[in-house]
Amino acid sequence: MNNDHLISLPIWIESSATAKLVHELQPKNTQWMSLRFVHRESESLFTRDGIPDHEGFSTTSGAMIEVLVNGYFGYTATTNLTVSGLKAAAQEAALIASRHSIYGLNRFTQEETRIASKGIYSSPAHDTRSLSEINAEAFQTLVGLHKYLKAGDKITRTVAGFVLTRTHSRFVSTAGADVIQRFSQATPHLSATARDTSNVQTRTNFGHSAQSRQAGLESFFGGQTPSFTLANLAKSIGHEALELLNAPDCPTEKTTLLIMPDQMMLQIHESIGHPLELDRILGDERNYAGSSFVSVEDFGKLKYGSPLLNVTFDPTVDDEFASYAFDDTGAPSSREFLIRNGILERGLGGQESQLRTRLKGTANMRASSWNRPPIDRMANINLEPGQGSLTDLIAGVERGVLMQSNKSWSIDDYRNKFQFGCEYAREIRDGKLGKVLKNPNYRAVTLSFWNSLTAVGGPETLGTFGTPYCGKGEPNQAISVGHRSPACVFRDIEVFGGES
Repeated sequence: MNNDHLISLPIWIESSATAKLVHELQPKNTQWMSLRFVHRESESLFTRDGIPDHEGFSTTSGAMIEVLVNGYFGYTATTNLTVSGLKAAAQEAALIASRHSIYGLNRFTQEETRIASKGIYSSPAHDTRSLSEINAEAFQTLVGLHKYLKAGDKITRTVAGFVLTRTHSRFVSTAGADVIQRFSQATPHLSATARDTSNVQTRTNFGHSAQSRQAGLESFFGGQTPSFTLANLAKSIGHEALELLNAPDCPTEKTTLLIMPDQMMLQIHESIGHPLELDRILGDERNYAGSSFVSVEDFGKLKYGSPLLNVTFDPTVDDEFASYAFDDTGAPSSREFLIRNGILERGLGGQESQLRTRLKGTANMRASSWNRPPIDRMANINLEPGQGSLTDLIAGVERGVLMQSNKSWSIDDYRNKFQFGCEYAREIRDGKLGKVLKNPNYRAVTLSFWNSLTAVGGPETLGTFGTPYCGKGEPNQAISVGHRSPACVFRDIEVFGGES
């Protein structure tokens, strides 16, 4: 290369020059090299008590260079996107890999671990405008929701906000990989807090950040159906916050528990998603995020839950929060059963973990940004629907509690014992919903809990949710995940009231 120049955004995303660049930058002592370019923009608008409170914009751009030396991977990230800057980073990655390869416990080849995929993925965003383009209109919408959220004088705080994040990435390698992916992620926020002396209750839109989807502005500022409008949702949130002030505490007892999809999201995430990540099972995350009660020997035979439990890894769902066509090593995504008819079949692990464990895994090596290497992460983990409407599920419960919208969570390092709190509950008596209950919580042990599953709702009860804040890795990586689930019924679960 005769000229040092900035590798501009159009080249990252559009030009064939990027595929050529990786060969020209490859250090001589490496067997393989990749470049992963990432550009991300995030916008946010928030109102508090009907007054504009926050307007934010952030952007980040950079590249991760990955090399293979003597069967060992090395990484270096850089924001210096000139040819010379990328070349220096590639040399540094090669030096790191070479120095550390003498201590490597596992050695890999490119053919085993890095697939030369080619393809393009784009989120199903219909309104591709930025928040700044509709700033006045968006703030007007958010401000207008205050009158619906404030359903009474005892509502002491309302919040309405929206976060839109757009990410462009390109992954190219000397083996011929060339993957372009464009993500548009939308997260609305609605909440109403009610207070009566020391009794404080908050109701949100399905739990904090849980309404996250892959979409554009249409997910919040347009395209609404008559059965689901922002005004109706805000009214419901405000009224339910007031209801909770006068509600009795959830009773302390062993009973039947009906969990709605917005809380099932957290249940699946913590007690299925994390314990099935193969790097945790191998002990790689023990120092920080924790390990797992699952062992390598459990796959293919562990009775994880009742025969009604069917769980899939599925990044192919159009609008779910963690959908993609390829993971951050270029591996193509596909829908795979993790648990089928209650039996554990497959773990959440990329090519390296699959080679180390000799188990089948998934295309789930993901990085939170350009300055992190990809590691085993859950993506969309979904509980497959069964049969019956919500009315049918309730009718099948003689005595129990319905809980929805996560408020708090606690689970041990092995993802075994857990205690979760919810925002809102209703008692169930003789197949009908009864009075509202506040401060509902439940606790259990993972395997006995999932084996107590007695009913799984049909497709009409499905809810799709997600979170941008799943943390793991050192240095930490906060990443988006998605969960789709029907309403589910569990028998003999310990529930209790009070702040968890």
